[in-house]
Amino acid sequence: MKNFLQLKKNLKKDFSNLKTLKVAVLGDTATQFLTQALKGLGYDNAMNLEIWEADFNQIEQQVYDLSSELYQFKPDVVIVFKSSHKLLGKYNKLKPTEHQSLASNELELVENIYSNITSNLDAKVVYYNYTEIDDSVFGNYSTKLTSSFLYQLRKLNYELMTLASNKPNLYLCDLSTIQNQVGKSNFFQPSVYVSTEMVLSIDVLPYVAHKTIDIINSLNGKFKKCLIIDLDNTTWGGVIGDDGIENIQIGSLGIGKAFTEFQYWVKKLKNRGVIIAVCSKNTESVAKEPFEKHPEMVLRLDDISVFRANWENKADNIRQIQKILNIGFDSMVFLDDNPFERNIVRDNIPEVCVPELPEDPAEYLEYLYKLNLFETISFSNEDTDRTKLYQIEAERAKVHEKYTNEDDFLKDLNMLSDVQSFNKFNTPRVAQLSQRSNQFNLRTIRYTEADIHNISSSDDYKGFVFSLEDKFGDNGLICVIILKKEDAHTLFIDTWFMSCRVLKRGMENFVLNTIVSFAKENGFTTINGEYIPTAKNSMVKDHYINLGFKKNDSLFTLHTKNYEEKNNYIKIKK
Repeated sequence: MKNFLQLKKNLKKDFSNLKTLKVAVLGDTATQFLTQALKGLGYDNAMNLEIWEADFNQIEQQVYDLSSELYQFKPDVVIVFKSSHKLLGKYNKLKPTEHQSLASNELELVENIYSNITSNLDAKVVYYNYTEIDDSVFGNYSTKLTSSFLYQLRKLNYELMTLASNKPNLYLCDLSTIQNQVGKSNFFQPSVYVSTEMVLSIDVLPYVAHKTIDIINSLNGKFKKCLIIDLDNTTWGGVIGDDGIENIQIGSLGIGKAFTEFQYWVKKLKNRGVIIAVCSKNTESVAKEPFEKHPEMVLRLDDISVFRANWENKADNIRQIQKILNIGFDSMVFLDDNPFERNIVRDNIPEVCVPELPEDPAEYLEYLYKLNLFETISFSNEDTDRTKLYQIEAERAKVHEKYTNEDDFLKDLNMLSDVQSFNKFNTPRVAQLSQRSNQFNLRTIRYTEADIHNISSSDDYKGFVFSLEDKFGDNGLICVIILKKEDAHTLFIDTWFMSCRVLKRGMENFVLNTIVSFAKENGFTTINGEYIPTAKNSMVKDHYINLGFKKNDSLFTLHTKNYEEKNNYIKIKK
């Protein structure tokens, strides 16, 4: 991790070719060095953060005045930093009988701030939670006394999590965890605070910036989707080919415990929806044996989406994994205990994240916890099935190789699509996919659940979701269309994104047939589409042309009058 001075040096670099994102920072303590750290780290994440910083301790004034600089700036993200130290000052000024109301009063204030911002701006709110301060007035008894400051502080952090879970555009940045990791003496320096009103030390600023940028990246569809793990001395202790299944180190004793706990962490990531792959220099049958036979293995073969064990170059194997999964290299994390193998991958596929694992396996997890590699802003039940989806896709790909005629393969798949409008059941998944879809995404517009709810409630929009299943299994929800009614005769395809897992199966034709059918039934004669290029969606730059649209300035136009349904082998699920 770069220190503050290294991040500050980034401010002198050229930001002109980077994606611009407008960020407002509101704080009740000094935030000028925080904004510098954010701007500098933004550069390392290919973002030009155009930051507007409110004057010191002007949060409420900026939020409640609709003519304020905050609303004139029109940010994409608003960061709100209300510190524990100012909260303690507020607590000190209350009457003893009012102490037990501190958390509820502060929570109401936070909710009002959020509501005002989101009602008047198209912005996401990132709120820093409260680091712990024990004023030691009641000692350990403060954990039982509802009116103590420590009790109220912890209650407020808990209530904030509950609030955020019910507010789709509110995201908590967990400063409390950072203080626990680095220690309070490294997080907060009293002499600096007294003279400058800074509650964040210079040394901790990069940590806070990273936590914040992780959220901003996720809001913009940049996050890790896949964990690739080595086996020998990474997933278990020892070398399976030399030591044999009986002698590898795993279980509840000694260093084996470290590997077991590592596997539990990987398993939890898999259950959360992160794709798990294996990349090992081993004979495949030998490498799979512990997964199949060792009684103390936590991970099993059905937890692994892609298993690559051979004696080939690991960079080449990762390329094969990427080809099967059809995700970007920058969505991948590779963990290997061997520095030589790590450097091979770094040199050959620099987009892949390759952490420098500690030499001692006992240190693996604490190191990985600090990196926060798998930030997310959403979670749905479908995420838990992602491993199965990719396993089915790998099986489908093997069968595909046996066919010489593509049409025969598609016919034999027996594909069915369930087409639905937006509803309360699919809204979370639609919002999540809008955050995750980068390659097959014509305009790359990100939506929250609140956005999707507003779209589904508006007469000016029509949303469709498409699932796809075949004889191998169900792919789940794989495509989203949002149509905007521009006038009585014209529809605009506001959003078209699709899972790359279903490419080349005729889904594009099936979806367009559905769009045109809706247009004709509702009297629309013209359909306009738009392609907005990004660093990742070049694969769809000719999408509309290939479907028969005509280029019309910056748009692509299709007239419905003479449209002939496009051929495909997908049937509507009854």
